[in-house]
Amino acid sequence: MKPPPPPKALLSAMLLPFVLLLLLGTTSVVVVSAASSSPSARSINIMNESGRRVEVHWINPDDGSFVLQSTPDILNGASLNLNSYVGHNFEVRELPGKKTGVCAGEDQTCRVDRFTVKSTHDQVIIIADGISIEHTDSKTIANRSAKSLLDNCKVMAKSQLEADPQSALSILESMGTCVEKGVALEIERANEEIAFQAEVRRGMANLIENYTCADMTLNATEPKRTEYWQKRKVEVMIDRPSAKIHVIEDFLTPEECKAVEEQAAPLLHDATVADGMGGSKLTESRKAKQAGIKVHWDKEAEGDLIASLSRRVYDYVNHVLPFGIKENGQEDLMSIQYFGRGLDDEKPDRYMPHCDGDCNGLNFRTGQRMATIVMYCDIPEVGGQTRFRNSNVHVIPKKYAATFFSYIDPVTMKMDSGFTEHSGCPVLVGEKKIVTQWVRLGVDDENPWNSFNTREWWASFAFSFFGPPICLARSLRTAHFTFSAPKSCVFSSVGIKYTDAENQ
Repeated sequence: MKPPPPPKALLSAMLLPFVLLLLLGTTSVVVVSAASSSPSARSINIMNESGRRVEVHWINPDDGSFVLQSTPDILNGASLNLNSYVGHNFEVRELPGKKTGVCAGEDQTCRVDRFTVKSTHDQVIIIADGISIEHTDSKTIANRSAKSLLDNCKVMAKSQLEADPQSALSILESMGTCVEKGVALEIERANEEIAFQAEVRRGMANLIENYTCADMTLNATEPKRTEYWQKRKVEVMIDRPSAKIHVIEDFLTPEECKAVEEQAAPLLHDATVADGMGGSKLTESRKAKQAGIKVHWDKEAEGDLIASLSRRVYDYVNHVLPFGIKENGQEDLMSIQYFGRGLDDEKPDRYMPHCDGDCNGLNFRTGQRMATIVMYCDIPEVGGQTRFRNSNVHVIPKKYAATFFSYIDPVTMKMDSGFTEHSGCPVLVGEKKIVTQWVRLGVDDENPWNSFNTREWWASFAFSFFGPPICLARSLRTAHFTFSAPKSCVFSSVGIKYTDAENQ
């Protein structure tokens, strides 16, 4: 028999070293509690640099009463982490010295100051000398850094102006260069810090992946906010420019699920993944059955159930993203079925962590996937959760609900950098039957989805087999392959094109 999932106490003990690593490695993660699930929840770090012993009180917004938050007192040099909400007020009070029994204020009075929780994240409250509050956050720190940079450049420009009052243009150019170098250095430092934090988060996510799937008592992640679309409840889990995750209740009907299942039944086969060469392959990372479902758009006006479902998919995609996506050239709907074979199954049906499209933060490539909708027709008794490990989003499937996620920034056209990487937890008891639509941008009837995969494969084949500068291209007019040694090959998302030195 497969051993039961570890109890929570043991699980916490096993994960403690990794949590400590995360806390030591990053400054952006300070406090984790149930309060952090609210959109207005904020973590604040209170640091005492006043030279005195202090205490912190929360001011009840209903009756103005004070509720002590610091037990024990905050000594000089110590800090206190609190979870609170935007707009909440706190009062910091100086305490009498333990030896003298008096405070250090005028006439030995105990000094006080107050602060209000702002809407910004990563807030740090510094209790400075004289019990004065300095409220900082990431934006304040950035503004101070910018001011310091400009001040240094101004000092340099002023000294040059005093030495040579006639060289105003040269001084202006020097100041611009100074600012440019300073900004570049700050961006480089920020990128290094972001890369480090991302690496730590990915490592943590990888370590706890199996534990989160095994913990059947783990609740679904609380949404950041709730919206409604066509009278359907939508829970917004992540809302970043290049990464959005939504859970939509009652997205499809029992009749639509039945229609998909009936059409899929004679076509089911072992699920495959892309092999990187324009085809597909079997792999242990994805164990399931699947079948492509052709949408008969010519029957949409007649009320065809599958066409109606597919239309709803594109309507929702266009509700979230501004691309005006059409069904022309898109991939077929995919029916995917996972079967539970018991708690002791050593190789259960599951789908290991993966990205549906590019998740490298680079520019979008024409014709590639940029959004997905997973619709749940049957849900298992045990297992089958959908997990976005890098976003810490845990979705427990509900019958007839759907999970939508997009992985492109429609403004910059940059792809997600890993926040929509996801997995399907093992299905242990029962069956999980889903309908998936992968949505592409830049496809149409003349350039269907599979033409882009084929072109990329030919480009990769030509480069790896012949090597530069030989270029393999297909002539559409003569329908044969031609070779050209003098020119170099440029491989893009739309296939192979000739270039030469004069045009580069």
